Amino acid sequence: MDIAIQKRTTSQRARLVLLMVATLVGISTVTRVVLLVKSWAGLDATFLNFTGIFLIGWLYDLANAAYFTIPLVVYLWLIPGKFYMKYWHRFILYGIFYVSTFVLLFNAAAEWFFWDEFSSRFNFIAVDYLVYTTEVIGNIQQSYPIGWIIGGITIVTLANLYLVKDHLKATTTVDLSFRERSTRLAVYIPLVLLGFFFVSERQHHFSDNTYANELAGNGMYQLFAAYRNNELDYTRFYKQLDDARAVDMLRQLVATPEAEYTDTRAHGIERKIINPGPENKLNVVLISVESFSADFMGLFGNQDGITPFLDSLANHSLLFTNLYATGTRTVRGLEALSLCVPPTPGQSIVRRPDNEAMFSLASVFNEKGYESKFIYGGYGYFDNMNYFFGHNGYTVIDRTAIDEADIDYENIWGVADENLFELAIAEIDKTTKERPAFTHIMTTSNHRPYTYPEGRIDIPSHTSRKGAVEYTDYAIGQFIKTASKAPWYNNTLFVIVADHCASSAGKTELPVNKYHIPMLIYSPSHISPGKVDRLMSQIDVGPTVLGILNFSYMSKFFGYDIFKLEPGRERAFISTYQKLGYLKDNRLVILSPQQQWEVARVEVSTDPFTHEMTNDDVLAEAIAWYQSASTAFASGLMKYADNSRAKLK
Repeated sequence: MDIAIQKRTTSQRARLVLLMVATLVGISTVTRVVLLVKSWAGLDATFLNFTGIFLIGWLYDLANAAYFTIPLVVYLWLIPGKFYMKYWHRFILYGIFYVSTFVLLFNAAAEWFFWDEFSSRFNFIAVDYLVYTTEVIGNIQQSYPIGWIIGGITIVTLANLYLVKDHLKATTTVDLSFRERSTRLAVYIPLVLLGFFFVSERQHHFSDNTYANELAGNGMYQLFAAYRNNELDYTRFYKQLDDARAVDMLRQLVATPEAEYTDTRAHGIERKIINPGPENKLNVVLISVESFSADFMGLFGNQDGITPFLDSLANHSLLFTNLYATGTRTVRGLEALSLCVPPTPGQSIVRRPDNEAMFSLASVFNEKGYESKFIYGGYGYFDNMNYFFGHNGYTVIDRTAIDEADIDYENIWGVADENLFELAIAEIDKTTKERPAFTHIMTTSNHRPYTYPEGRIDIPSHTSRKGAVEYTDYAIGQFIKTASKAPWYNNTLFVIVADHCASSAGKTELPVNKYHIPMLIYSPSHISPGKVDRLMSQIDVGPTVLGILNFSYMSKFFGYDIFKLEPGRERAFISTYQKLGYLKDNRLVILSPQQQWEVARVEVSTDPFTHEMTNDDVLAEAIAWYQSASTAFASGLMKYADNSRAKLK
């Protein structure tokens, strides 16, 4: 009898860990089903997809459970029996299960809201956001009924604890020796090691449908996988060319009619950009608009009428209709606009170590006698913006420069765009009294919680992204109208472009249409209205603007002046933090870790001069661009100055 009780209770004690595993798998499965229903419209509802979603999903749930239960397993191993069997100890077990269940349910709720924003499980973006807890927590508080959410999670957690409390209590009635506990630990450790060495973040990519792949994952597992892989060495993880071939191809790809190479180093691409004739030293105002997809504008088919000013301004501007953002985050857009380089895997250069003294757009303007400023309506420590721009030729002006009395509205991300533009007007006024101004303005209002001053537009604040887009359109309109009264207006080039699209989610891993952004260049005294339909990358914006100004300068940019580029050479780059996409000749090359690659045919170009290429040719070009850009950053060749730098004559 005693032996039977001992075995039964010992089994119950072993089930303490299994109970935690079952709780995790149960919550993860319910989360998966809920997200599946939410994503039904974009999911290919096939038997294979459903089978993969749940079978592979449960594999990741179990792998996550092996990690998640480590604290409990270690605690059960170390706690002496004389303490474990005390009456008061059951309340410690209640507390452990309460906290664990609360964390799992909170994670499930967070996954819902993250999916609502990005149509993805936790990923590199989530890791980035965890670094900036003030902004993220503030954004959550302003965007969602956090009190009700926490209250609901608490109730469900208490209900679950009530259901399992007898099982927890029963495990405290029999002692286990340290040797017996160690035997059970010896069984557990290999399971954890199996998960660590044989389950990878890539194994849930089983389908051509991105939603199916994401649903087959586990958000908590992917969060920590993204944290481990936030820096990706191209040479270690991606398909490569022979180094000499990559260098030779890049130098051919970067070469343009107005450029003359001055760099003799193996990987160097420094060259003279020679534009004959007088330079036109106009002020340049570059407005990078937060999350501004091309399809928000009526000119690209939107029927909501949320960009009345920009649609009207486009009729008086040079409108670029075939431009693609390099990434899905603001820092990726800022990297492309300031450094004019392709995205490299992992973190944006804006947030990497050793990103000081880079060759930037400000480098060129400063050499021409300009004062370069980066103006941001939030606190510039977010995403390392202050440090990056402050160490790469820009004077940084952020939220701290605005008096409280001058703020009409602000949320956790920054002041309302109209107040940002008021600050910009004052800064440009100040600069242009002495020298030309290059001013890069980064907006914030088109961002959840989508709040802005009431009474500006006909959509109430905190309603939807449509309202935020229309408010930003209104604020840009007010800025241009105010600027038109300034003495520097007639000598200014206004460049309005997005940092990235509002959403990057789609059925494929790199949905091309989710990277399509608009750009307007407006200068009524200097630019004739028109359209540019040629395929362009965001990294081409800087060289194209410098070409419009007819500047001659030393360049280390990877981007093209689109007006000097021969027809048929157009290309664009799109990416996530792991996937590197290359658009050319209506083909999309996708480079992935573990030396994976694929080439797909897509429709992206309206350019009649597109030339037919083989898959091998376009693949080699993609590798040459990305491999060389990664090498250039790692070896310091993107830096502004070095001993071999030639002087422009």
